[in-house]
Amino acid sequence: MANIKQQKKRNLQNERAHQRNKAVRTSLKTSAKKVRLAASGGDVDSASQQAREASRALDKAASRGVLHKRTAARRKSRLARTVARSSSE
Repeated sequence: MANIKQQKKRNLQNERAHQRNKAVRTSLKTSAKKVRLAASGGDVDSASQQAREASRALDKAASRGVLHKRTAARRKSRLARTVARSSSE
C-alpha cells in the first residue's frame, strides 16, 4: 500500500474507474449477445434494432476510453455482418 497521499487518492480513483469500465464492458457483451440471439432466432427487425443499440453503446464506450476506437469498430462490423447474414437467409 502506498504511503503518499496523492498515490492513495490515485489508487482510489483507479479502482472506481476500473469498476465503472468493468460494468460498461459487461453491458457491451450483453448487448452483443442479444443481437446474436435475435439473429439466430430469425427475427431480423429485432436483430437490426438490437444492433443499432449495441453500436451506439460501443461508440459511447470508445469515446469514453473504455474501448479502443478500432476495437469498437471491429465489434460493430461483426455485429452488422451477423445481422446481414441472418437477413439473407
